[in-house]
Amino acid sequence: EGAYFKGLFDLFAEADSKYNSGLFDFKKDTLSLNVTIDNKVIKTIISELYYPISPFEFSVLGVEILGSAYEQFLGKQIKLSAGHKAIIEEKPEVRKAGGVYYTPQYIVDYIVQNTIGKLTDGKTPEQVAQLNIVDPACGSGSFLIGAYKYLLNWHFNYYTPEFTRLTETASDNSSNTKTREAAIKQRNKLPLTPEGHLTTALKKQVLLNNIYGVDIDTQAVEVTKLSLLLTCMEGETGSSINAEMRFGERVLPTLDANIKSGNSLIDVDFYDTEFDFGEEKKIKPFNWQQAFPKVFKNGGFDVVIGNPPYVRQEMLGNIKPYLQKKYIVYHGTADLYSYFIEKGIGLMNSKGIFGIIVANKWMRANYGEPLRKWLKKQPIKHIIDFGDLPVFQNATTYPCIFIAGKETTNDLIKVTNVKTLDFVNITEYVKQHSSSIKNESLDDSGWNLGSETEQLLLKKLKINGVPLGKYVRGGIYYGIKTGLNEAFVIDEEIKNMLIEVDKRSEEIIKPFLAGKDIKRYKVPKSNSFLIFFPKGFTNKKGSYPKNGWKWLEENYNSIADYLKPFEEKGKKRFDKGDYWWELRACDYYDEFEKEKIVIPDIAIQMQATYDTKKFYLVNTAYIIPTDDKFLLAILNSNLIQFLYSKISSSIRGGYLRFIKQYLEVLPIKYDKHFQKGIVQLVETMLQLNKEKQQTTLPDKLDQLNTRIKYTDDKINKLVYQLYGLSEEEIGIVEGR
Repeated sequence: EGAYFKGLFDLFAEADSKYNSGLFDFKKDTLSLNVTIDNKVIKTIISELYYPISPFEFSVLGVEILGSAYEQFLGKQIKLSAGHKAIIEEKPEVRKAGGVYYTPQYIVDYIVQNTIGKLTDGKTPEQVAQLNIVDPACGSGSFLIGAYKYLLNWHFNYYTPEFTRLTETASDNSSNTKTREAAIKQRNKLPLTPEGHLTTALKKQVLLNNIYGVDIDTQAVEVTKLSLLLTCMEGETGSSINAEMRFGERVLPTLDANIKSGNSLIDVDFYDTEFDFGEEKKIKPFNWQQAFPKVFKNGGFDVVIGNPPYVRQEMLGNIKPYLQKKYIVYHGTADLYSYFIEKGIGLMNSKGIFGIIVANKWMRANYGEPLRKWLKKQPIKHIIDFGDLPVFQNATTYPCIFIAGKETTNDLIKVTNVKTLDFVNITEYVKQHSSSIKNESLDDSGWNLGSETEQLLLKKLKINGVPLGKYVRGGIYYGIKTGLNEAFVIDEEIKNMLIEVDKRSEEIIKPFLAGKDIKRYKVPKSNSFLIFFPKGFTNKKGSYPKNGWKWLEENYNSIADYLKPFEEKGKKRFDKGDYWWELRACDYYDEFEKEKIVIPDIAIQMQATYDTKKFYLVNTAYIIPTDDKFLLAILNSNLIQFLYSKISSSIRGGYLRFIKQYLEVLPIKYDKHFQKGIVQLVETMLQLNKEKQQTTLPDKLDQLNTRIKYTDDKINKLVYQLYGLSEEEIGIVEGR
């Protein structure tokens, strides 16, 4: 029993003597040697790896495809369940990020070409051999494979013309024997095989000289090594392998000095304040200078590339104090990639180039402000913003390519706003759609990558009014989070039933709007209602009863009967008051009872309207408690729509997030000379939309739509005048 599995180790030992690299070295693996596996299991696994039983022919699969599979593997972990069964599940950080997403090859190629490609241009092989390239979060190695392949192609293209010339001379019968022999001798000195391929020795040399990587995940490090070694072996034959062994070398190099495991962001000074060695193992402090002394003897890396991990700030746990101490770009809610940007640029030498693909939220989010301020002092070369395009399939991460170079002047930044992924070649697309902006035009409060004329218009608008937050004296509030909508949000049928049983229920049940119920200038309508017991209600009304639930049953019996089945869930929720049937504490519940402007938090364009029916709102919407219809017009104007799209982040499908962070900075300009006319037009818009909601007659709908558009256009023209826009500036706003 288990003979097949034990027999594998003999094969591994034989392979190790031939290939080296540590792939088949089980000296350090004490676990596998002591495991017993049934012969049938091993036979089944091995047979299923062979084509055609396996749907894959592994010998012809590209390393990039294997890398994509490995990336998924790295996102999983094996755990023992309570019943001691092995279960496979996503790692917590992967689950929080929404999965593992392999970087598309065209992105890898573009970054490699615009970093390594810039430094190899015009160089000799001796000079290229000095280049040090690193991915500080290498994962399965996609960027390092791209870099390695680029360098192999560079060497091939460098030597091939001379190889071709010498081959032609050697085969030219018109040349004398001495010339032909000299050509053959000279050709044999080139690092190419007689067939014109790169020699194994050169491929190993390039790998060891140029390629470096670090990852906190030891599995990722092993996968990266394997991927690079497979790339090194591509195109090799039995004869080329045997030739290599004749020189006394094993076929593959050992990459332990090049690809290492550790935390790229946390140095060994973490030990100064942390003494929990169990936690320390998880954090894995890493000192770059000690790990790669030769590289840092020359000032650092020539190229830093990659796709930093997308780890939300909630997952950073107890390393936040360290990050705050060590990184200029620190912000309490910043994602992990912010620190990788600062670290990556810091790893470069005086001539280095930095190229990554990273989420674009840092350009506008509050947490990105320290990063934006710091980056304005760095040598930024190019930013390619993909907006909300799905670069990573099935992911909601909206990326940008960011390239910086130590020898770049810091005055102008090349920018590209990518509008479609339907291009044949990203390099050509970038050439055709790039422009330059001045570094000084980038605002610390949020970066916009528009043209210079657009930048000037945005600057004019931002100083042309009072920030909305100040205009309404801080009165921008998000809706109510119940923590258990299935219990506290009811429909009209249940509402009527509860009131019919107990008339007192009516004072507790409030009309309730979701974000989807709010439409621009339309009367809010909803079939939902909120059972509203705010924190402190029971104690205040019941004079701190000894038994709160008994008091509720005696005073609001129908609601108590309805809520009773939700007791267990109600007690578990975080968002509760003094008792499980109460809502969380909130200082502005009274504001919902007022006339107010209401705004959904996700929409293609601003959908503000006016509420007179004292609706309470779910937390997917915002309220501004005011009867200011002048403000309503400005919020719904084309001008504010244009400005908002430039200062906020969009999400998939072009939708915008209308949240306080961005709303409160909108410039609101007041002028009493415009107020009366604009308010009259707003009242007309509200009335027209009300009539439209009440009719189904096609002719009348056509008439109302015509009048609504006419009135809307008049409001927009007055708002343009209010803000003092020229015809050219209006053209920018309207996309002309």
